[in-house]
Amino acid sequence: MKWTPQDIEMYAKSKEYVDTVVISLFPVSFGQEMKQSASMSEFLTLLTNQLERLFTGRILTLPPFTYLKNGNNEQWLPLLKQWEKKLQEEEVKHIVYLTSDSDWKMNEAELEGTLIWMPSLPLETMDDSQKFTLVQSQVKQLQQLVTQKWQENE
Repeated sequence: MKWTPQDIEMYAKSKEYVDTVVISLFPVSFGQEMKQSASMSEFLTLLTNQLERLFTGRILTLPPFTYLKNGNNEQWLPLLKQWEKKLQEEEVKHIVYLTSDSDWKMNEAELEGTLIWMPSLPLETMDDSQKFTLVQSQVKQLQQLVTQKWQENE
């Protein structure tokens, strides 16, 4: 389910079946890294949308956690931990973070949820069918990781 009024209404009615929240971590950079930052966001958006379609009824995709990429995780980590706390209060069993920013790997141990780092792929030079094929292959890997996490915690 997506973060839309229609899906949230459906979520409210079937909350007991939706045990997983997916949050994309979007870095925002300016200057020389701006294009790379935009590429990461595009890739993660496509990936998250496909994952949501695959697991509709079991996962809820939240709006992306967007932060300024300045190398200072002391600013964004506490904010993300607030999200985690609220989700735990709402009895969400599984939190999955998707990112293409390798800096998050250094903070993985501090997160309650599962961090999945997917290297961003340059989609801007591809046509739509190539993008779809590439994203589908990445989603298959992601599907296995998410399913494995569910099995570990049951």
